[in-house]
Amino acid sequence: MTPATTPVQRPRDARLLVVDAQGRLHHAPRTALPRFLKPGDLLVANDAATLPASLHGLHLPTGETIEVRLAGRRSLAVDDVHEFTAVVFGEGDHRTRTEDRPLPPSLKPGDRLALGPLRAQVLRLLDHPRLVALRFEGTPDTIWAGLARHGKPVQYAHLPQPLALWDVWTSVAALPVAFEPPSAGFLLDWGLLHTLREHGIGFATLTHAAGLSSTGDDALDARLPLDEPYHLPAATVDAIARTHARQGRVVALGTTVTRALEHAARRGRLQAGPGVATQRLGPQQYGWLQVVDAIVTGTHEPGSSHHGLLHAFAPAVLLQRVDRELETHGYRTHEFGDSVLIERQAVRTPHAAPDRAISHAA
Repeated sequence: MTPATTPVQRPRDARLLVVDAQGRLHHAPRTALPRFLKPGDLLVANDAATLPASLHGLHLPTGETIEVRLAGRRSLAVDDVHEFTAVVFGEGDHRTRTEDRPLPPSLKPGDRLALGPLRAQVLRLLDHPRLVALRFEGTPDTIWAGLARHGKPVQYAHLPQPLALWDVWTSVAALPVAFEPPSAGFLLDWGLLHTLREHGIGFATLTHAAGLSSTGDDALDARLPLDEPYHLPAATVDAIARTHARQGRVVALGTTVTRALEHAARRGRLQAGPGVATQRLGPQQYGWLQVVDAIVTGTHEPGSSHHGLLHAFAPAVLLQRVDRELETHGYRTHEFGDSVLIERQAVRTPHAAPDRAISHAA
C-alpha cells in the first residue's frame, strides 16, 4: 500500500475492498458502498469535528522550540478545555517523519509553555518523556479562541502540503472534539446519504473524540488508543434497537464508532449518554462484539492500533489475505486513502459466541 498524499476526501478513483461474511473478497469503487449494504441496515458515523490540535511554541524554562499535539481530555463538555493529555515534540514540523522528530527538552511538572496566544503549564509526566498532562490558563472562551487562531490540524510527513481545517472536517462534522479526523467518514456526502435512504438503509451518528494515530515512538504507540470520551445520543440507541429487532446489521463507519458502541454496551446494556472508551479492541473480542456487525474504515497498516481493532471482526489469517490483496492492487493508505468494508466473520469453533443478547436503554 502507498500513502495517499493529496488531501482530497472523495477522489473519483477511490476504491473499496469488501470482505463478506464468508471471507470472500470483492473490489469495487467506493461509491458502490450502498450496493454492499442491505435494506434495514444502519450505518453509524462519528460526527466529531476535528480540532486544530497541533500547537507550536516555546518551552519557557529553556527557550527551546516545541510542538504540542493535544491527544486526550476527560469529557466532551464545551467548557472542559483546561486540562489535556498531550504529546510533545522538539523542534520541527510535519515535514519530518514523526519517527525522526527529536524529543522535547526535559519536561518537569510546573514548566510553562507559550503556545502562540495560549499559555499552559505541565501538570505531570505520564511515564514517557513525550507524554504529559497540561493545563491551559484563561477562560474557556479565551482557550477556544487561542486554539482557533494558533492551532493547526495534526498531520504527518506523507502529506507535503499544510492541511487546512476544512480538509479534515467530514460532511457531518458537528462538535469540535476530535484530535485527528474520524477519516472513515470522509466518504460521506449528501448524495451518498440520499442513496442510503433510497435503499432503505438507516443513518445515525455519535460523537467520539478520535485520538492520535501515531506518536513516532514504538513504546508510546503501543499505548494507543488513549482513553477517549464520547457521547451516544438516545436517537442512535433507538435506531440500533430497531435495526436489531428487524435483523438488520449495524455498520460502524470507522474504528472510533466501533470503540464507542462496544464500550457503551460492555455491560450488556447499550446506554445513551456520555462515556469514556478505555478498552482496546482486538483478537480477544473476535466473536464477542456486542453491537457492531460490520465496519467501513480506511486501509490501515499492520501493527497500528487501527489495524489491531480489525482482528475483532476477522481472524488473523483472513486479515493477512486482505493486507496482501490491498498491497497487490495498490490501494492507498492513511486518512485520504481507500477503504475496506469487513463483515463480521462467523466463529467456527465448538464454543461459538452466543447470539446477541443486549438490551437498549435511552
